[in-house]
Amino acid sequence: MKKLILPLTLLSSIAAADTLNWDGRVFEPVNVKAEIVDFQGEKVMKVERDLEAFPFEKSIEVETVDDRHFLKLKNFEFRDGTFEVKLLSRIQQPTPMASSQGFIGLYFRVNDDNSAFESIYLRPNAGRSDIQAMRNHTVQYFAFPGYKFADLRDEAPGLYETWADIGLDEWITMRIQVTGEKAELYLNDAKYASFIVNKMKGTSKAGTLGLYVDIGTEGYFKDLKIISSIHPDTGDI
Repeated sequence: MKKLILPLTLLSSIAAADTLNWDGRVFEPVNVKAEIVDFQGEKVMKVERDLEAFPFEKSIEVETVDDRHFLKLKNFEFRDGTFEVKLLSRIQQPTPMASSQGFIGLYFRVNDDNSAFESIYLRPNAGRSDIQAMRNHTVQYFAFPGYKFADLRDEAPGLYETWADIGLDEWITMRIQVTGEKAELYLNDAKYASFIVNKMKGTSKAGTLGLYVDIGTEGYFKDLKIISSIHPDTGDI
């Protein structure tokens, strides 16, 4: 498969933007458009991928998704911890990708220059599909660089994704617990994990968080909580 390498220096210069203050935290858009909006009677963060800053190419789809397009939390670094956010996705109208599944989720252990991170994200439109094979792709893990969704499907089919009962245009609570090489996803206040990655693939062992959307998604976020975190250098909680 032909790989497209987008230079970090180019992406960084294109993506430079003013920071946003939201709920007492500072965020930096990285190849996304973000703003605080009134939505369903609340002030929430709206995030959409910036296709001018980071173009999508259907002919090389894998190379232009699962990448550096997210809203980055500034002035925070953790190694292990638990964090939670409520998110909702819709398909953009008109959509730049007819098969968009409402891609939305979280990045974590994002390093300083955005060259490495882990992620768990959702495809809400797949959650209640009439096709079981599509349902099996509702939840997705990947690690950047080197382990996008297609790479992991080739390496270990079904191991890094699963089904969940979620859908578009509804608030979904997403809580991720990170401990060493393990990540656990809890959806909608479930007592037990909906998805477990027993051995993550990423090279970054510490970093910050990011709010992620991908092609064709109109994403909304609220109630971001850092429930616990361990600093990578001091071990302080």
